[in-house]
Amino acid sequence: MYQFSGKLKTFSIALILIGFIGVAYSFFNAPTMEDAKEAIAHHSAHDSSHGESTSNGHSANTVVDDHHSNKTKSASETHDQSETHGAHNADEHAEHVLHQMKNRPWSAFYVALFFFLGISLLVLAFYAAQRVAQAGWSIVLFRVMEAITANLVPTSIVMLIIVVLSALHMNHMFPWMAEGTFDPSSENYDAIVDGKSWWMNVPGWTIRSIVYLILWNAYRWLIRKNSIKEDTANDSGKLYKFNYNSSVVFIFIFMITESMMSWDWIMGLDPHWFSTLFGWYVLASLLVSALTVIAFVTIYLRSKGVLPAVNDSHIHDLAKFMFGFSVFWTYLWFAQFMLIWYANIPEETTYFAARFNEYKLPFLAMVAMNFVFPVLLLLNSDFKSIPWFVVIGGIVILAGHYVDVFIMVMPATVGGQWAFGIPEISALLFFLGIFIYTVFSAFAKANPLPKGNPFLEESEHFHYYNIQHRGEGSADHH
Repeated sequence: MYQFSGKLKTFSIALILIGFIGVAYSFFNAPTMEDAKEAIAHHSAHDSSHGESTSNGHSANTVVDDHHSNKTKSASETHDQSETHGAHNADEHAEHVLHQMKNRPWSAFYVALFFFLGISLLVLAFYAAQRVAQAGWSIVLFRVMEAITANLVPTSIVMLIIVVLSALHMNHMFPWMAEGTFDPSSENYDAIVDGKSWWMNVPGWTIRSIVYLILWNAYRWLIRKNSIKEDTANDSGKLYKFNYNSSVVFIFIFMITESMMSWDWIMGLDPHWFSTLFGWYVLASLLVSALTVIAFVTIYLRSKGVLPAVNDSHIHDLAKFMFGFSVFWTYLWFAQFMLIWYANIPEETTYFAARFNEYKLPFLAMVAMNFVFPVLLLLNSDFKSIPWFVVIGGIVILAGHYVDVFIMVMPATVGGQWAFGIPEISALLFFLGIFIYTVFSAFAKANPLPKGNPFLEESEHFHYYNIQHRGEGSADHH
């Protein structure tokens, strides 16, 4: 049995405390209207210094996503307005920028929360898929995956709190929740969002969010309990069949709720924009990250000697999944981008225009980190069996997909007022600490091997003959 070491436990608690202090500091260090005006002045100076290099005298940042009016104004239109309305517009713009600056700690926390929650959820989905496929190779990794899914519980609780606070208008992350959005008599009325009110309404959004979290955690609790029961069950075949059937039901529920969750929690930040590929795109991003985390935890536990049944072939197959789904993510990213670029419909292109103009460096770096680097590093079959090579590739993959989530959220919530500092680092440390504590605590509470699984022996000898035969062949050759 694995013992959760005191050093690792202390380290995880320290991360939680440091992260919590940083997050609290970010929230309490609230910006003022003076800070907003200073940011506008700095932004205007930056735009003017680059204005000559842009066509038609426009700056690179011509689109502003107003959380209250949802109207876009170019810099040239603002400058052309009469002096009568100039002061009023300046105040409105300053108020809008202030809301963006106040959104930053919320958004930084939300990005890290969604990233860790999504990883835990996709590990659960991958685990369920292994049960449904009756895969033999992955059985020795079941307890690793079960332990990782334990992180679904605390992240779901935090997400529930964020959902409730958002529904109570405690933040401005979701612009369609602003007062007057659905009221034709209000100056904040938005006809496009009002047309989606059958889906975009606070009660429906809140209820759906709660249902997602309940369904995911219900399956996680049930399958974990029954998986441990399998170890000592007298009639393990019956229990195995029940676990199989419940996993089939969960996969069906997951495929529906994952897409709906992506619409509600991410696409809802940009209420005018939509993409029919978005649910799949989010799935691919989180799945690559989930597979990478499985590989990381497996390599760590194997190095501690608690997973003796895990051999290089298991690591190799995890790396193959990391490589394969990196290519799949790239396909979906390019398909979504190419179709929107080719169609050139304004209400669709604004999504990428805002991200390319304001977030050019992370936007381009994210594509390189999520495609170019994994392909070059993991293309060679031999490299996939080398743990430290997989770790290097995995670090870049995880960083790249964190930036991917960052790019999904930040442009819609903070616009040009983004940075990577205390709010972002603190949120990452906070959820990383929770992840380490919950995962390794859960792993220590059960046998590292699912003794009652009928495919365990096959998994323990996975590729053993092929490896042995290849080794003998090499020896004979030399």
